[in-house]
Amino acid sequence: MHDLKLIRDDPQAFDLALKRRGLAPLSTDILARDTALRALLSKLQNMQARRNDASRQIGQAKAKKDEAAASALIAEVAGLKDQIQGGEDEERRLQSQLNDFLATIPNLPADDVPDGADETANVEVRRWGDAPKFDFAAKEHFELGEALGQMDFAAAARMSGSRFVILKGQLARLERAIAQFMLDLHTEEFGYTEVSPPLLVRDATMFGTGQLPKFSNDQFFAGEREWRKKHLFEALESEESRGLRAGSGPEFLTDLLEKAEKSEQFWLIPTAEVPLTNLVREQILNGPELPLRFTAFTPCFRAEAGAAGKDTTGMMRMHQFSKVELVSITAPEHSAAEHERMTNCAQEVLKRLGLHHRVMVLCTGDMGFASTKTYDIEVWLPGQNRFREISSCSNCADFQARRMNARFRAEQGKTTRFVHTLNGSGLAVGRTLLAIVENYQQRDGSITVPAALRPYMRGLERISA
Repeated sequence: MHDLKLIRDDPQAFDLALKRRGLAPLSTDILARDTALRALLSKLQNMQARRNDASRQIGQAKAKKDEAAASALIAEVAGLKDQIQGGEDEERRLQSQLNDFLATIPNLPADDVPDGADETANVEVRRWGDAPKFDFAAKEHFELGEALGQMDFAAAARMSGSRFVILKGQLARLERAIAQFMLDLHTEEFGYTEVSPPLLVRDATMFGTGQLPKFSNDQFFAGEREWRKKHLFEALESEESRGLRAGSGPEFLTDLLEKAEKSEQFWLIPTAEVPLTNLVREQILNGPELPLRFTAFTPCFRAEAGAAGKDTTGMMRMHQFSKVELVSITAPEHSAAEHERMTNCAQEVLKRLGLHHRVMVLCTGDMGFASTKTYDIEVWLPGQNRFREISSCSNCADFQARRMNARFRAEQGKTTRFVHTLNGSGLAVGRTLLAIVENYQQRDGSITVPAALRPYMRGLERISA
């Protein structure tokens, strides 16, 4: 969400920042909506002040036994009451329209983010390690996993369709080991607090981190409300088509429809960023408590609506995958440093696993909706002979905090400010697994277990059929 005061103070700067994002100017439209709303609020305040004055004057007129004046004032107060009620309804409508419009506008890029239209303009910041060299043709992870008999896409497809996988045996254990290793590293060495959050969240929670309303098609909806409405509509139509006995009516069905409309609806989380960041929604934190750092290992669910034809084979782009997430809540003056720290924490996982990787700063055209600056960490995949994203670490500044109304008070009695929120993958567990499978593959198709993971694998050194 954007600060209207900043847009009013410098609309040109706002439009220039949007232009860097590849968007048309929007300040004129926003300010026109804002002006109409503020004019209405001023009019309402004047009417309320006049109603209060007239109400006092009624008593004065009656004390003077001036019934004509009292009657005129009573009529005026009644008229003002109706006008104010209509004005308040209009105020809610205009405010809702303005909020809905602002909610679809992405965060503004930081000054040091490179300009560009797409990923080709991303800039490499640093890289670590060397790509492994094989004296045989490197295979992709799905070839290796299926040959081991421990990665089954066909069985998953029979159950759930495409973009699902079943891991078995040692590879299933490896996935668990990777997550445990990451959690131990982030909690014991980097000071993150482990959280086990809900996997189902409400509309407001998804709105807070920016998944709604703009990206509803990318989410999985656990549609209790829509399911109820669908079946109740079908029942109502059935009753009406059969013809109802006189006086019986389908009131019970329409009553249930009204209740269904008001019932909770839930979304499966696309990332633990959603519940972790919302831990501070509608809170006023104490400044000395900051920064807050949270981590969680959860399943994640994504519709991948825009991924038709992309990464259709293997584990790169799944509807369900597991991830260790990092979230930080900071004061504004510390968020840039926290962003660097978070990226280093995520990068350290790859260093401990001995995986060749690089860090990229994303350009304005490739950043996420809520981000003001993003680093992508890309791991080397020998089977694909290229780098692929394994972590994305973003500073969202106060963009999410405004949507969640998450604030802090630096000192006792001082005014509150919005916190800054940051999130990053620390790392995507499935992609880490496939990176290990490809980078540690052997000529015979077996996989060497990285030394850092062997304690979590009960000393197992090699995964084989």
